Amino acid sequence: MISKEINQFEVFEERFDSEPFFEVSQDLMCIAGFDGYFKRINPAVSKLLGYTNEELFSRPVNDFVYEEDKYNTEDHRNNLRKNIPLLNFENRYVTKSGEILWLSWTSIPVPESKLVYAIAKNVTHKKKLEEERNKLFISLSKINEELQHLSHMASHDLRAPVNNLLAIFSLLDVSTIQDKETKSLINILKSTTEGLKVTLNYYLDAACQKKSVHVPTENLNLHQSLNRVSHSINSLILDSRAVINIDFSEFDTLNFNQVYMDSIFLNLITNSIKYAKPDSHPDISIATKRANGSRQLIFSDKGLGFDMEKVKHKVFGLHQTFHNHADSKGIGLFLIYNHINSLGGHIEVESKLNEGVTFLLTFRD
Repeated sequence: MISKEINQFEVFEERFDSEPFFEVSQDLMCIAGFDGYFKRINPAVSKLLGYTNEELFSRPVNDFVYEEDKYNTEDHRNNLRKNIPLLNFENRYVTKSGEILWLSWTSIPVPESKLVYAIAKNVTHKKKLEEERNKLFISLSKINEELQHLSHMASHDLRAPVNNLLAIFSLLDVSTIQDKETKSLINILKSTTEGLKVTLNYYLDAACQKKSVHVPTENLNLHQSLNRVSHSINSLILDSRAVINIDFSEFDTLNFNQVYMDSIFLNLITNSIKYAKPDSHPDISIATKRANGSRQLIFSDKGLGFDMEKVKHKVFGLHQTFHNHADSKGIGLFLIYNHINSLGGHIEVESKLNEGVTFLLTFRD
């Protein structure tokens, strides 16, 4: 194989001056001696490095190599003198203007004539991309470490007040309270706090224990999940006088993560209440459907909606808001999108301004 390549390079040497291909080639083509000097070069070499032919021929090749790469380059050049071909060897050269360039060399030695035939490609752009990627990786690793630290802090700082609230509820003697409405409110507060603890524990434990979270799934009852959420925001639903129409006739169980399902219901319902048309009550429909062998959840309302032509690429982005509402943070739809996609499903949305919105959630069976 090597002898075949050597023959090709010998032909290259003979025709070097006459073939226009070598004159116009953007790759660097050269013949160097075992003494470490260029013997012949094509115009691409002087053009890229910025030196004249006379300057390139008058100095050892290693003079043009970046200082930190000189030792390694000379070491590989010694291998060429031992008849060991050099394939895809990368090193840095310094141009006459001081710019540092990365070159990738393929070199074939011919001991009989003590010459080396070499072709190089300018891979500076690729190296810069690799450097930027490595910097980004280091930055992301640092951010990940900071997030892990924040998770541990949150695990302590957020769990404590929730546990304190539950301790206070356990000390309350509800039997001494005569007012039914007050009893009901206390029970709602206690139930909501317990639900908060479960959700908080799930997210914080997952974040603290693993960098890549395996999300557990189970056979969920959609009625139970929706009831949990409705109970936790009961006062919000009552105050807004929201009407929620439910139709789980096609299926009412689903293999999914419980915390994610509760979060999906919670964010969709609260968004529909938050973005209801002024002077009207939220009108919400939640239904299940089987289509193309998949299970789908259809959630729709008759609220403000949004202009899909303007926001279709931003709907599920983090911190993307489409209405001037004081409580808009642009997090809810981002969470829903990640919940459904992390378990192999997907979500679609249709909406028109002032005509409401419909979300179609398709789950993986």
